Amino acid sequence: MKPARSLIPIGTATLLPQTARRVRHLEDQFMVYLAKWGYQEIILPTFEYLDVLSVGLPPEILEKCYKFADWTSGRMLVLRPDATAQIARMVAMGLGGDVLPMRCSYRTTVFRYELEHRGRDREVFQVGIELVGNDTPQGDAEIVTILAGLFQQVGLPEWKISLGHVGFFKALLSRSGLSAIGRKQAELAAVHKDLPRLEEILTTERLPRGMVRNILQVPERCGHHEVLEWGKGIAGNDAQLLKPLYRLEQVFQQLELTGVQQHVLLDLGEFRGFDYYDGVVFDVFTSALGTEIGGGGRYNHLVGRFGRDLPAIGFGLDLDRVFSALERSGQVGSNGTPPVLLLASGHQAKEAFSLAQALRSAGINVIEERMERTHKASLTWATQEARRRGLSRVILCEPKKGGSTSALLLKFFESSLKPKQTRVALQDLPQHLQAEKHDNF
Repeated sequence: MKPARSLIPIGTATLLPQTARRVRHLEDQFMVYLAKWGYQEIILPTFEYLDVLSVGLPPEILEKCYKFADWTSGRMLVLRPDATAQIARMVAMGLGGDVLPMRCSYRTTVFRYELEHRGRDREVFQVGIELVGNDTPQGDAEIVTILAGLFQQVGLPEWKISLGHVGFFKALLSRSGLSAIGRKQAELAAVHKDLPRLEEILTTERLPRGMVRNILQVPERCGHHEVLEWGKGIAGNDAQLLKPLYRLEQVFQQLELTGVQQHVLLDLGEFRGFDYYDGVVFDVFTSALGTEIGGGGRYNHLVGRFGRDLPAIGFGLDLDRVFSALERSGQVGSNGTPPVLLLASGHQAKEAFSLAQALRSAGINVIEERMERTHKASLTWATQEARRRGLSRVILCEPKKGGSTSALLLKFFESSLKPKQTRVALQDLPQHLQAEKHDNF
């Protein structure tokens, strides 16, 4: 018997209405907050020419790309594997204008092939920002401060930003005498915090014991100012080792001014996997998940690969992971605007439509349906439908004596089997429901 074929590709997801509404609300919260810092949203193409974008893609991302041929030109196309490389290409082409520094934000999807057993998504929803044309400790601190503000905005509990500088570890490996292959292998081991593998690489090339000990201690050094002091002791008078430490120190001092330092751990072994990072780097972790939920860093040479030398720094957040962390910690609610079900008979279609439009204009989501039942039957059916659909409000338009139309508002609560009934004048319904909306109904 043949094994059952999956109906959807591995690593993709379908979000049903309730979850989709909450995810979009989280996304909107992020974008509104980023706009307050002057980051303007851009929309990136879903696919690009492979030969153009590959200039800025790390090898480990390039091999995970989904590639296909353009039927018109015959050139190879690639589904968006990385937003940062796309923005670097855009800036280098001058599409972002000449005004620097440039602050842009994005919400998009990236596509990367992942082995099934690794349990990673192949379609990743991201929200991120890039600051282009600024190479200062203040710029680094701005990015980290914004990142912290996003989590405070949505109430994410127990999170930490691991902040480092790739220059320190790279300089230490360069000074060690490791071969080029050995340095690359050691960097990959550091990315995964794989100390046994790192030790194996160092001992294979027969480095001095003192050097091996110092390199192995780097990934374990986390904290605050004491981490920098330890690094300075290792660096001695070596300018290549001291330079990244001084930059980290300046950034951390800026974070102390903004009060963000309490959420930051200095980590001299922080070493993001993408090879375009060449300065300050950071990852974000939360106790609700066993993996990072986002990260970023400085990439001063990436834009130059596309033809225009400009410093830049940014971050990207995995929206699914952030949502999962919030959900596990009980911090995810609805977006405050669940739909209202409006029921009316065919004879009241005109009045019902006018009411629905008035409610929509007031920011209330409305589902409008027809119903031909007696008052008692209408109440029973409306209650059943509200429970079945997970709705908290139903409006019954009913004709009264004299031909006028009134509305019966049914409010449903989890603690009660029967709805609360309130008679509301049609002209007062928009204001009435708006008030309830602000009270988080």
